[in-house]
Amino acid sequence: MRPRALEWSVENCTIGRAMAILGERWTVVVLREVFNGIFRFDDMRVRTGIPRQVLTNRLGVLVDNGILRRVPYREPGARARDEYRLTEMGFALYPMFVALREWGDRYLADPGGPPLETVHRGCGAPVHAKLVCEHGHEEITPRDVVPQPGPGAIRRAPAEV
Repeated sequence: MRPRALEWSVENCTIGRAMAILGERWTVVVLREVFNGIFRFDDMRVRTGIPRQVLTNRLGVLVDNGILRRVPYREPGARARDEYRLTEMGFALYPMFVALREWGDRYLADPGGPPLETVHRGCGAPVHAKLVCEHGHEEITPRDVVPQPGPGAIRRAPAEV
């Protein structure tokens, strides 16, 4: 039996579109830094070792795609520069970063444990990513989820299937 997904085109796949923006290692590293409170170019460059031109390019892609915005600042006696701050679109990526960190902690951490924890500011308890449905069901596993065509799905022509 052929998978039903083969009946539908992937030409307008939003995962593919997201990965066109986020799918490069240094882009994810830049976002990690911003989520961790590192907003300035030189601080990012020194902390991560990203080559200057690569960092410039990655920040430009994130700004051009509405994930980061430039915020001018000026240190006393220095020229004006920009900090890079998250937009609402950028903040919306946070659950993905929590899930990615949890996966890395589970499978890739050093024997001493993970290098970073995310905790709730209000009580100090660890924060986790989890699947929930719009009706409030929690504790959903990937095996409880079924992909199906959405309202923007494009059916492939019979000859393509």
